[in-house]
Amino acid sequence: MRLITPLFAPGDQPRKIEKALASEADAVILDLEDAIAPGQKEAARAQVAASLPTLARPHRAARNLIVRVNPRGSAWYLADLAAVVPGKPDGILLPKCEGPEDLEALDHHLEALEAAHGLPRGGIVVLALVTETAASFRRLADYRSVPPRVRAFCFAAEDLSADLGIRPRDAQGNLAAPLQAARSALLVTSAALGLAALDTPYPDPKDPAGLERELAAAVADGFSGKILIHPAQIAPTEAAFTPSAEAIAWARAVKEGFAAHPEAGTFALEGKMIDRPHLKLAERILAAAGEADP
Repeated sequence: MRLITPLFAPGDQPRKIEKALASEADAVILDLEDAIAPGQKEAARAQVAASLPTLARPHRAARNLIVRVNPRGSAWYLADLAAVVPGKPDGILLPKCEGPEDLEALDHHLEALEAAHGLPRGGIVVLALVTETAASFRRLADYRSVPPRVRAFCFAAEDLSADLGIRPRDAQGNLAAPLQAARSALLVTSAALGLAALDTPYPDPKDPAGLERELAAAVADGFSGKILIHPAQIAPTEAAFTPSAEAIAWARAVKEGFAAHPEAGTFALEGKMIDRPHLKLAERILAAAGEADP
């Protein structure tokens, strides 16, 4: 599953959903959580459940359809899953993930629902927002493994800052110190587990300069993509995360070099030593360029 430009759309607003699906986003996240007021949760759930079968068919080849359900501890969580799984979403985004037990429970619930509806076991992937609270940030070190269906950990600056009672960014757009710590910990944890890491949404679609700053930092620090809130953010995000022609050429040369010398631990490329860690980087560059499976 390609996850570079996943775009949020409120689950109860068909026009915004259609606009998102008509965009160049590689995934559309139908939101049943933060975008929906408590009194509208059941209506939004019914609307998404009814529309999923129709939305999934014509758009599946080009767009991944993901549903952000409500948190596991909420009154809506199980009903959300039961309602949307029959519509065969490509993925579920779990918010307020407080630790490994939440992912294990979600995996169990999805497995039961997949069996009940004749769907392939493990076919619905999971993305998890794992830094939305101080408690969840503290639990990052507890993830020793995750169910195979889990594909990405997502950083959330706005929710964490609200939980801490601070502003997420200063006047220059820099993240507050606790958020920088959570962001770094998420990157390391994701890499250790072999998961993609998705950066926090940039909250102002009318501030392209601010988005560009965050994109540059996200690429430099090793994120796989960035969650988006507006179609105008797609093109710059795609451009930022697309490897340059020079990087792709280098990655191809590294991969070809090891393919030609499968027993070698190192070889020389343009006068520089290349070893096995470089191959891992090369494979990641090629995956981002669409030349290999992520």
